Amino acid sequence: QVQLVESGGGLVQAGGSLRLSCAASGRTFSTSTMGWFRQAPGKEREFVAAVSGTGGTYYAESVKGRFTSSRGNAKNTVTLQMNSLKPEDTAVYYCAASAGLVSNIYTRTSYNYWGQGTQVTVSS
Repeated sequence: QVQLVESGGGLVQAGGSLRLSCAASGRTFSTSTMGWFRQAPGKEREFVAAVSGTGGTYYAESVKGRFTSSRGNAKNTVTLQMNSLKPEDTAVYYCAASAGLVSNIYTRTSYNYWGQGTQVTVSS
């Protein structure tokens, strides 16, 4: 059974930093893309960042220069380092993984496995 388990969310003041981690188990993720989406109240779930199986990194325009995502050597973990956080970054953050190669890293439907989500709240 595939499981993605996130950790690291919490409450932080604007300008602060948080680091999210996701550990995947139940299958091999070496060719998978692993990434992060977020969903704020009343909004659609949106792409944040992703790392492909070959190490390519992709970011939403709204987080470029502030967030950094990376994969562990075993390729079954992914982290999201979030710096210079803003109140508009407040959301539930979800880890996601694809079953294999994807054609569009930015869309939710490219990902087959999801974590339970972790709350990130940025106070002004």
